[in-house]
Amino acid sequence: MKPVRVRFAPSPTGHLHVGGARTALFNYLFARHHDGTFVLRIEDTDTERNTEESLQGILEGLAWLGLTWDEGPYHQSQRLDVYREHLQRLLEAGRAYPCFCTPEELDAMRAEQRARGEATGYNGRCFHLSEEERQAKLDAGIPRAYRFRVEREGETVIDDLIRGKVVFHNSVLDDFVIVKSDGMPTYQFAVVVDDALMGITHVIRGEEHLSNTPKQMQLYDALGYEPPQFAHIPLILAPDRSKLSKRHGAVWVGQFRDQGYLPEAFINYLALLGWAYDDKTEIFSRDELIRYFELEKVSRNGAVFDYKKLQWMNGVYLRELSLEEFVERSLPYLRGIVPDEMSEQERERLARILSLLQTRVSTLGELPAQVEYFYSDEVTFDPKAVRKFFTRDYVPALFDKLLAEFVSLAPFTEERIEPIFHRLRDEFELKLGDVIQPVRVAVTGSTVSPPMYETLALLGRAKTCERLRRAAAYIKQMPAESAQ
Repeated sequence: MKPVRVRFAPSPTGHLHVGGARTALFNYLFARHHDGTFVLRIEDTDTERNTEESLQGILEGLAWLGLTWDEGPYHQSQRLDVYREHLQRLLEAGRAYPCFCTPEELDAMRAEQRARGEATGYNGRCFHLSEEERQAKLDAGIPRAYRFRVEREGETVIDDLIRGKVVFHNSVLDDFVIVKSDGMPTYQFAVVVDDALMGITHVIRGEEHLSNTPKQMQLYDALGYEPPQFAHIPLILAPDRSKLSKRHGAVWVGQFRDQGYLPEAFINYLALLGWAYDDKTEIFSRDELIRYFELEKVSRNGAVFDYKKLQWMNGVYLRELSLEEFVERSLPYLRGIVPDEMSEQERERLARILSLLQTRVSTLGELPAQVEYFYSDEVTFDPKAVRKFFTRDYVPALFDKLLAEFVSLAPFTEERIEPIFHRLRDEFELKLGDVIQPVRVAVTGSTVSPPMYETLALLGRAKTCERLRRAAAYIKQMPAESAQ
């Protein structure tokens, strides 16, 4: 068996989609499992749509996921001489020819075919030009593309490593463009030349490329190259089993990074989109994925992207972090909230705050809303929480009692704070939750926070009292606001 060589070959025409990331991951895992080589190739021959921003986004996305490549990145735009040489080989062998048809002529051709009820495709018009006619057009400098002359007899059989034996009837193929009029190779042509010259042994790609395979197999044969083994992995579907798109939520790798997913959790989840080690194990380290990954365990069926399951899995990974690591991972998401430079005491306080939140969040992106009220001067009250808790008739008196207790409470610790809540519960003849929730809204703005006593202790006595006073003043003006 030849040493395994696989490639990931994105086009820099957009962001790194989760489907592309999953393809890159499967290639990476297959290469590492077999001690092979993972090649990165940038297919940048679409000069009108390529952007440097897209290229950098792809490279950053792969780096964030830790999908390190062994060779490359190779750029197709820097290999044009190679494609010209291979085009010449096909021309000399009679397997390629110049096509002078204009876009308007091609549109008219397809319209006539549809009118006759025929399948649309190129009818080989320019292949049948006489040598004199062809040379005259070349001498006149008429723009031309180059087409590959397909064999339309018989069948092309693919022994796909995932889908099994796939048979294509060559009669459905037409002569397709391999070099555009601007001199750039098309995907079908460049991918075959590159995979052959780069020694790619296995092409692992999405099943949407399966229909391209018979064309590429004919190109391998015409150029005298041995084709690689193909493995077409299933599509990634939305929860409603339609094609995953931005209307369903985040679809670009950068979006998941920005929302606060851990790369190791995201890698774990991506691996399970179409692959499974068994019917029960879901959490895998990177080393375990490399050890267990086999193409034989990749499904033929579409894989549903379940956002809720990804959130759950990310939460598992967050809870497994040490507190020190959780703090470090959280800091990029807390810029503008916590000081850029913190003293040891300030960092210890942040660690205490985050220790209360580590088991309560599923992404790091949820942290700003839950940390901000510890650092901000004021909080914004959630209107629903206000209606539910600030309208209760006992709340103003409760806040007055708490202020009287807190204003001189020292040290202001959770151990000293808790008994006060219990006494007020008994005094007002309430459930403990009916005492805590109005206070929670007063100091955090919402009905959700870490445990109340720890939260108040971390806020500190001055800030707690200030917010209770502000909430009391807010309640007093509520009837006036309602009357307006």
